[in-house]
Amino acid sequence: MSSSTLSWPVAAAPISTARRFTGAVLAVLAAAWLLAVQCPLGFSIVAVFLFAGPHNWCECRYFLTKMPPKWGALRPYFLTGLIGVPLLAGLSALFHFRGQAWGWGYDEWMFSVALWNTLFALWLATLVQMRSRQNPRREWSWIWPVVLILIALNWLWPLAWSLTMVYVHPLVALWFLDREIARQHPQWLKGYRTCLALVPVLCGLLIWRLASQPDLPGEDMLSRQITNHAGAGILSGVSSHLLVSLHVFLEMLHYAVWVIAMPLVGLAAAPWTLADAPLARRSPVWKIALYGVLCLGALVVLGFWASFLADYPMTRDVYFTVALLHVLAEVPFLLRTL
Repeated sequence: MSSSTLSWPVAAAPISTARRFTGAVLAVLAAAWLLAVQCPLGFSIVAVFLFAGPHNWCECRYFLTKMPPKWGALRPYFLTGLIGVPLLAGLSALFHFRGQAWGWGYDEWMFSVALWNTLFALWLATLVQMRSRQNPRREWSWIWPVVLILIALNWLWPLAWSLTMVYVHPLVALWFLDREIARQHPQWLKGYRTCLALVPVLCGLLIWRLASQPDLPGEDMLSRQITNHAGAGILSGVSSHLLVSLHVFLEMLHYAVWVIAMPLVGLAAAPWTLADAPLARRSPVWKIALYGVLCLGALVVLGFWASFLADYPMTRDVYFTVALLHVLAEVPFLLRTL
């Protein structure tokens, strides 16, 4: 046989970055789903311990890079957003801890929840209206009738609003990641959105599998915290196994976005630097201030880890009370992407 007829195997073409990213997302979805179904309580405990603090740090760092150095016409919008975040978060924490200290009854708790939901809805509607005025193409005048209807429903069923936030908030991170991929790596977008289409399918499978399961065992404080946070005290007759599994599945996706995917996709520099932050280029004073925020945030993360080790149930309760701060902080930045 002549050498001209020899056929040597051709090296396989390297897997594209887009396919590797899609494969990683699928792996995270599968692992989170399986762990949520098989060991929801343990998975929730470990996930919160490992990722609750770091994901807040990563989220803070991301938002610092998205803040323009000069606000200009956006000044009223950002001031309304940034003033409302600590005020609403502080009011929620005040209601929570004051209610525990004073032994509020059911009516007092429901009034405080409905009042806070009302203030949040008004703040949100104000931000939407301000954002719509900044671009004539946005016709969002419908926001006030919708919000007023929601406020009325809120006073009838205040806990429904709160429970909706618990399950919707983790999904917001998926939107931020979608926008960042579209801006930085558009070739990844098709695979990522295909993976997103699997999220409701996996949630449906989880509900189908666990809807008839008995409630999770455990009457200790930590187990009650986890099941109540997932809505077991609100949705009577629904398996706490289902609720906890569904919540920890979505929450793990939220953590994975901020701790892994966003640094991978959205940062132009190492996470501990602020070379890509417009505010850091505004002046040396601003640069020092931003690094101070990151250092303070890192100390808070270490403090939470130490507190989790010392008293996990108490720290978890405190964390999910003050973590509302980062939930609210997402709102102005989310609206700005629209």
